[in-house]
Amino acid sequence: MSDMTFSHIPVLLQETLDSLQIDPDGIYVDATAGGAGHSSKILERLSEQGRLICMDQDPDAIQIIKERIGSDPRVTVVHDNFAHIAEALSDLGIDRVDGILADLGVSSHQLDTPERGFSFHTDAPLDMRMSQEGPTAADLCNNLPEAELRKILYTYGEEKNAPRIAASIVRARAEAPVETTLQLAELVKGAVPAKQRRAKHPARKTFQALRIAVNGEMDVLNTALDSMFDVLKDGGILSIITFHSLEDRMVKQRFAEYCQGCICPPEFPVCVCGRTPSAELPFKFRTAGEDELEQNPRSRSAKLRCVRKLKEREPD
Repeated sequence: MSDMTFSHIPVLLQETLDSLQIDPDGIYVDATAGGAGHSSKILERLSEQGRLICMDQDPDAIQIIKERIGSDPRVTVVHDNFAHIAEALSDLGIDRVDGILADLGVSSHQLDTPERGFSFHTDAPLDMRMSQEGPTAADLCNNLPEAELRKILYTYGEEKNAPRIAASIVRARAEAPVETTLQLAELVKGAVPAKQRRAKHPARKTFQALRIAVNGEMDVLNTALDSMFDVLKDGGILSIITFHSLEDRMVKQRFAEYCQGCICPPEFPVCVCGRTPSAELPFKFRTAGEDELEQNPRSRSAKLRCVRKLKEREPD
């Protein structure tokens, strides 16, 4: 795979760089480095003493990161899932970092490479594995009980037609395995009422749900959030770009927990819990402006949130 075949347009680039408040001599982690779009710009803001750790679970991404910026002595490339960030940093002899970026979106390369099986626009094997290991989306479609398929579609895709779609998949696989992206897309299209097919592609939510299930995305994010926050230095910043309501809700709620202070009942005259905020929000969130939306339509659903870790208060 050549550098030219890995297209990657970093979303919310300027907003993300600004949110990290980069210290030129600091240590930063791009936890989902993808095509190194954000990473290369972070690197431009680092001095010779600065350091950048680029993580990704996708072997294609690791190859392209090495080709694009891997020769820079300030860069360390780690092939691993960002849920394992603490272990990865420990292996590098790093205890705390100044900032972390996690872009949770599917990369343009993954969407635009048919054989990866993420897109319902081109025919390809029904894969969807970011790490290129483990069960595929086809395995789930062909082996899970109908009730489990229905639950995945409803929970991860927020798909109102989950019962219809799951039943359609089960009926189809009784005749022949569901093996390709267009095969699944047509099954979904046939299961969704005609009046609901007009706005967005009817298979969009089904593909999202299966992708999340295949990659265990919500479980990974749940683990990764605390792991990333824990390895920040006092004053360190965690910036996360989300692309759908499920992951954004989880990030928003976890950040709120980090920022929560006293949890005593309101009728208590004084605080007895001793809880103080662990973090603060520099801003609520950022979304793409009109210029970026015009240049990169995929940025439409992107939302940037960040949190700054506060110094732990000494006990009284």
